[in-house]
Amino acid sequence: MNEQLKKVKQLVELRRKARLGGGEKAIDKQHEKGKYTARERIALLLDKGSFEEMDMFKLHRCHDFGMDKKQYLGDGVVAGSGTINGRLVFIFAQDFTVNGGSLSITMAEKICKVMDLAMKTGAPCIGLNDSGGARIQEGINALAGFGEIFQRNIEASGVIPQISGICGPCAGGAVYSPALTDFVVMLEGVSYMFLTGPKVVKTVTGEDVTQEELGGANVHASISGVAHFTAKTEEEFALLIRHLLEYLPQNNLDHAPLKPTNDPIDRKEDALNEIVPDNPNQAYDMYNVISAIVDDGEFMEVQSQFARNIIIGFARFNGQSVGIVANQPSVYAG
Repeated sequence: MNEQLKKVKQLVELRRKARLGGGEKAIDKQHEKGKYTARERIALLLDKGSFEEMDMFKLHRCHDFGMDKKQYLGDGVVAGSGTINGRLVFIFAQDFTVNGGSLSITMAEKICKVMDLAMKTGAPCIGLNDSGGARIQEGINALAGFGEIFQRNIEASGVIPQISGICGPCAGGAVYSPALTDFVVMLEGVSYMFLTGPKVVKTVTGEDVTQEELGGANVHASISGVAHFTAKTEEEFALLIRHLLEYLPQNNLDHAPLKPTNDPIDRKEDALNEIVPDNPNQAYDMYNVISAIVDDGEFMEVQSQFARNIIIGFARFNGQSVGIVANQPSVYAG
C-alpha cells in the first residue's frame, strides 16, 4: 500500500512540474509581456473542467548542443481534447516558456496525434500558436516534423474545421501551418506572422522594418488577408473563437447547430423598399440589407478589413447557419 501511495505522490508531483512548463520565472516573463500561458489560454477557451490532456510527460530526444540538459515535461506544447458549448474539440497550444515554443520532432508528434484524433472523430481542431519556428538544434528532424503537420492540414481541409490562433511572435514553419487552416485569429499588439524576422530582413536586404510592419495583426487583416479576425485582448480572442464555432458544423457530414430565434417567420422589413436607391449611380450600404434580413440582425463578418468592396461572413435564417457573400456598393462601387 505504501508503495502505491508513493507512486501516486510521484505522479501528482510530475503533473505539478509539467503544469509549470518552462518554470515560474519564464511564466512571469510571459505575463510581463501581457501574454497568457498555453494552459491559461486553453482554460479560457474551453468549457470549464472539460480539458483532457494527452502526452503530458513527453520529452524531446535531442542530445546535441546541450539540449539534453534542457528537458521540460510536455516539451513545449499542451495538447488534448475538451468541449466548447458542450461540443467536442481537439486543441493544442504551444508554450513559449519552453525553448521559445520552438518545434521539435516530439512536439510535432503530439500535434499530429491531436490532428489525427480530430479527423477520426470528426471534430474541429484548434491550434494556439506562440512559437519561434523550428528548433534549430534538431535541424532536419524539426523540419520533418513541420512536414508531417502540413500533410495533416491538407488531409483535414474540407473535412473538419481548422482554426489557428496566433498568440505571439510566430516565425518560419510556425506560420506555414496556420496559413493552411480555415480561419486565422490574431492577437493585436503581441502576435506576428512572418517567414523570417526583422533582423534577417535587415541583414539580407538592408531594409529596416518593425515586427508590426512585417507581420502584425493589422498588416495581415487589411493588406495580405491572411488573418480572418483580430482581437484586442486574450479574453476577446477566446470569445471570438467560441462564437465562430457556433456557426460551424463538427465536420463535412454534420449540420451546423441550430439556434432558436424569436424573430417571426413572416416578418416584413419595410426598410428594404427604401435601401436600394432609384439612381443607379448612387451607392448604398449592404450592411443595412444584411442586418434587415438575418435573424436578430446578427452577422459575424469574416475578413472585415480586407477587400472591403465585398462582404463575407456568417448569419442565421430561422436558426439555421448560413454563409453570406455580398458586394458592397459603397466601396469601389462593389
